[in-house]
This record gives sequence, C-alpha cells and structure tokens, in this order.
Amino acid sequence: MVGKFFYRVSLAILPRLYVGVTRLWFATCRCTLRGEQHFEAARKQGAVIVPFWHYSILYIFHHVRVRRYPAVVLVSASRDGEYIARIAGLLAVETVRGSSNRQGVPALKRLLRFIRDGRNVGIVADGSQGPARRVQPGAIFLASRTGAPIMPMVWAADRYKAFRSWDRTVLPMPFCRIIMRYGEPMNVPPKLQAEGIEEFRLRLERRMNDLYHQVWAECGRVRHDRGREAEEDR
Repeated sequence: MVGKFFYRVSLAILPRLYVGVTRLWFATCRCTLRGEQHFEAARKQGAVIVPFWHYSILYIFHHVRVRRYPAVVLVSASRDGEYIARIAGLLAVETVRGSSNRQGVPALKRLLRFIRDGRNVGIVADGSQGPARRVQPGAIFLASRTGAPIMPMVWAADRYKAFRSWDRTVLPMPFCRIIMRYGEPMNVPPKLQAEGIEEFRLRLERRMNDLYHQVWAECGRVRHDRGREAEEDR
C-alpha cells in the first residue's frame, strides 16, 4: 500500500516538475536539423511513421512540441511508461499505450487507425526493453499495412548525461549543441508477411544505425554510451 501511495504521488508531481524544468533547460540547447526537407516533403503527402531510438526519448517530446508536429507516439504500457505518457500529455503530445509484451496488438490497431486518418505516428524503434538500437518489427508492420513512409529520426548532443539504463538514456546538458537528422523516406511493400517484415526490419535497423553514427560523429563521439577516454584509446 505504501509503495502504491508513493507511486501515485510521484505520478502527480514528477511529470509536472520535469516539464517545468526541461522547458527552460532544453530552450538553452542549440538544435541543428539535418534532412528536414525529407520529412516536410513526405508530410505533405499524408501521414508518416517516425521511428527513433529509446535512448533519445527525453528530448523527442520537446522537439515535437516546439516544431508543432501533429503526432501520436507509442509509449510503453509499463509503470515507467506512465511517467512518459503523462509528460507527453503535458506537452500536448497524444500517446497510445502498448509494447511488445503487453497490449501490443490493440496498440498497433489503434495506430493503424490514426495513420489512416492522416495522423503522424512516432514509435520507439528498439521498444521499451531493447536490445538497444535493434529495430523491432512494429514500424515495418504499420508501414506495410498503411502505405505510410518511414522517416527515421536520430539526434546527438556534444555535452550530455548518459544514465545507467539498458539503453543509456541521454539527457542533453544546458547550452549544448544538438544535431538532429531525418533520414530519407523508406517505403515498404504492402501486406508483407513474416519473412518480408524481417528483411525490411534489418534494412531500417542498418539505416538508423548509419544515421546514429553520423550524428554522433558530428558531435565528436563514436557512440553515446562510451566515454571520451574510451574512444580516444581506440
């Protein structure tokens, strides 16, 4: 009972505190966009599916709010996901709750309806539990069933805090430089079955990891989960 009480209290306080602090915090960051023309061109044709890596989630909602992109984002159905969902709600970003092992099918069905209604959809490409930077099939399934293009989005920062989570979640430091890159649209054939979904899943994974290495190289890093000393020793 005590644990449930503190969980409810933290849900009422922490998301509001986070949003209040990070609105000022992230406003000091200088964000440079690469490839935004790909996203804008695709968006004019209809809904797009935007996969991003889990490590980058803390800055994503701020970016969506500032750019005023109309989007629905898939968020884990876990207890931790409830914090993310409430933060998104405070930033006027609509969410659908689901994951690969809880409420997965109903969530995908809801996202299908949103896409067919012309809404953009954001999805954590490597899911809520990983493995890190390994694409799960959800984005490919959605694209195959709707015809919407996939527009991967990856960002890096030159100064940041990486938490000790499975994905090494990144928090950009104040006054840092952020490089955000949109990939070129990826079109998926209709009604793919398991073998085809796996083929395009691997293609998307390679494309997103290529983008990942590009943006972190621009920020002077090989990857975000290695210290500078470790990289200099390579």
